[in-house]
Amino acid sequence: MNDYRGALSDKLFYLLQFCLVFMSDTVIRVENLGKKYVIGHQKQERYTALRDVLADKARSVGQLFSRNGQREDPTHEEFWALKDVSFEIKQGDRVGIIGRNGAGKSTLLKILSRITEPTEGRISIKGRVASLLEVGTGFHPELTGRENIYLNGAILGMSKREIRRKFDEIVDFAEVEKFLDTPVKRYSSGMYVRLAFAVAAHLEPEILIVDEVLAVGDAQFQKKCLGKMEDVATNEGRTVLFVSHNVAAIKSLCDIALYLDKGNPKYMGNVDKAFSVYLNSSSSNSAPYIKATEEKDTIAQIISVKVVNECDELSSQYTYDESIFIKLLLSFRETVSNVYIAVHVHDSNMETILFTRDFGSIQDSLLERVAGEYNFSVTIPASTLVPGNYRVSVHVAFSSPPQLIDGMDHVCPFEIIDSNSENARRGFPWKGKVSIPLKWNKIQV
Repeated sequence: MNDYRGALSDKLFYLLQFCLVFMSDTVIRVENLGKKYVIGHQKQERYTALRDVLADKARSVGQLFSRNGQREDPTHEEFWALKDVSFEIKQGDRVGIIGRNGAGKSTLLKILSRITEPTEGRISIKGRVASLLEVGTGFHPELTGRENIYLNGAILGMSKREIRRKFDEIVDFAEVEKFLDTPVKRYSSGMYVRLAFAVAAHLEPEILIVDEVLAVGDAQFQKKCLGKMEDVATNEGRTVLFVSHNVAAIKSLCDIALYLDKGNPKYMGNVDKAFSVYLNSSSSNSAPYIKATEEKDTIAQIISVKVVNECDELSSQYTYDESIFIKLLLSFRETVSNVYIAVHVHDSNMETILFTRDFGSIQDSLLERVAGEYNFSVTIPASTLVPGNYRVSVHVAFSSPPQLIDGMDHVCPFEIIDSNSENARRGFPWKGKVSIPLKWNKIQV
């Protein structure tokens, strides 16, 4: 009887909280949220014989009858992608979610989108949620663009009349009218994203959730999407949750930022303060050398990243008139194709100052990479970066469709200092952020 009363009181408590959320302007309330995964580890054996399988089975059965039957299985490990996450988001808030790869950003969005169930904690959401988490999410590849618009609208709870009213706006925004009756399996990744975002943004959800997928589209469309999200939040009073490594995009769109570190919320509030906390955190690394702390079960992994001078020496400071080298050690566990390595150099505001990908300089590097370890080196010529503070990000990804394999973000901080050289004395304010000799042609007319 007491158990029944306890269960009833819990239900009444949840019902009361649910009512409070709907009576207030809070649209999302997250309390003590946690998500646990069990990771399997394979034993490093050359081969497995039948006697090994029988011995393992006998050992596991024996443990059931022993006092230590509850011992941890060394082949399995518990991993908390999120732990003790609590926050509130009000109607019309534009929230940017930041953190390193593996911080739990995408897991949080999947839980809020009801794609993944939490292990613990409670979530209260008021209103319809439209999510854009991965390229092609929610699309049926065999259906045409037209049919997928109606399918997505129905999933969001829209009536056929409501979808038809918004149909022309969706098609015009996505710029896919020519391919509207073509199965989406024949769409490029950019077309996928354009149509998926147009559907999610135009079918009037109260809450719009957008992951890093906007990085797939071209620059003009990204700007168009950011403008639409700002319009949705500012003029229509809807709530936007946005995950991106594009600092400028988050700063221009969001009025609040949530910083996650290893599944734990470290700060939520002012966007500039959130980025400052992120950069100054210990997990962002404070040395010009960083090494992976654990082996990942991925096709490729970044083993280490370092910033050195011409003598291969590590330093946190380099003069304006010396060259800098970003050196990478990567491991490929199997032969793969269609994969590239990208390096970003960010300034103190986390704006990307330099960007390069290896397939632009290494012939046919996208065609195939044989399993093994590789050293890569990126040279930044002397007198390129003006005095200031910089950080490095490195990503390994599939080219098409775009998919991140591994990454290290905003690591290996270093400083360029004024060397009082002739170039320096000419005045840095006139050089902008990057000083690169450009070719001039003079033609007399």
